[in-house]
Amino acid sequence: MESSSRQRNASKGNAPSRSRALKADAEKQAPGLGSKPLVSKRLASKSLPTKSEKSRNLILQSAARLFHEQGFSATTLRQIAAAARIEAGSIYYYFDSKEAILDEVLDRGLRHVFESVKVAVNGAAGASHRKRIELAIEAHLIALLESSDFTSANIRIYGQLPEHLKKPHRPLRRAYARYWDKLFLDARKAGEIRADIEIVPLRIFVIGALNWTVEWFRLESKDDVLKLARRTQMMVFDGIKK
Repeated sequence: MESSSRQRNASKGNAPSRSRALKADAEKQAPGLGSKPLVSKRLASKSLPTKSEKSRNLILQSAARLFHEQGFSATTLRQIAAAARIEAGSIYYYFDSKEAILDEVLDRGLRHVFESVKVAVNGAAGASHRKRIELAIEAHLIALLESSDFTSANIRIYGQLPEHLKKPHRPLRRAYARYWDKLFLDARKAGEIRADIEIVPLRIFVIGALNWTVEWFRLESKDDVLKLARRTQMMVFDGIKK
């Protein structure tokens, strides 16, 4: 018993020296660095997309493009996986089903447009109502064409989807519609657009015209989008009268 106790005490006494020896060996391999590089690498890894995040985004981008080109029903998970250059079975590591991919594609497309419009309008405090609507038109177009695969998929396939796939996205779509309705209603109350204009048909006309640009407009530069926005604003406010 005494011998065993002495061995344990000796072992405890040697522990700090072994720890110092290991630390010294580590410093010989990387002198002066200590543990700091490990911390900085962990922080750096948080700021960069992981391989998993990159693969997930690639799946979504590939799915959005295929949904736009051939519709939701005609697109298979195998096609999405092939476009994303991953094994077909690997797609289930990121998404439970094709419907789960669709949900995120639809949400990402509209949410990006909505947030862009709100940022533009909120940055114009004190501006006229016409100016706020012009900024909304410009921001909608830029966001629409910037994330064209997601927005064009949203525009192209939403009306073709069965009710249970549409339902989760209705609240966001209605919120965006109400946002535009308020822009037009405030302008009408302020006398900046005609008093006899009906708000809902006006909003449907404007948003419909903007959304349809993904089918015919080819984005070459941001300047091209701004020119298109100017023409659209002129048509909305001044019409085609001489």
